[in-house]
Amino acid sequence: METKKEYHGFRDLIVFQLSYKLALEIFNITKTFPKEEKYSLVDQIRRSSRSVPTNIAEAWYHRKYPKSFVSKLIDCAGEAGETEVWIDFSYDHNYIENETQIHLLEKYKEVHKMLSSMISQPEKFCRTHY
Repeated sequence: METKKEYHGFRDLIVFQLSYKLALEIFNITKTFPKEEKYSLVDQIRRSSRSVPTNIAEAWYHRKYPKSFVSKLIDCAGEAGETEVWIDFSYDHNYIENETQIHLLEKYKEVHKMLSSMISQPEKFCRTHY
């Protein structure tokens, strides 16, 4: 018999933990970027990377409404995809090493897999009563 995993909050979700950690990692990495990128690439990659865990938290509080929950998770996936593009720009401008690019993109691939699973099976996370 399969035991149902119970989530007590968004912080329990592995996808939240991973995306939060990635946002912190990106923040620290971008501290070394040139000053002229402060209001462009740095600002954009920090915003999109932070948007992933914040949208997961927001989705958590939309669980009463599965369509709204899924919509927020789709927003998360979009922000993760945007972050991947900024990672590529960072590499192509020689602001990060290839190993860093690969590491970050692999971790975002994990985030996408988890989000896709949640999107395709919202009933595992959505409550119909409080």
